[in-house]
Amino acid sequence: MLPPARVCPKGGRRVRHPCRRIVDEVFYVVRTGCAWRQLPKDFAPWPTVYW
Repeated sequence: MLPPARVCPKGGRRVRHPCRRIVDEVFYVVRTGCAWRQLPKDFAPWPTVYW
């Protein structure tokens, strides 16, 4: 369901956190009901997941 990454003619910056992992982390918040700031440390930073 995720669209493919856009490729710019000049390249672009590397993706720090894969989209699939971010979606999994959003599902984690929905499933557990935890606050965004309480995401485990091995996840991406909470502002990234929240955005």
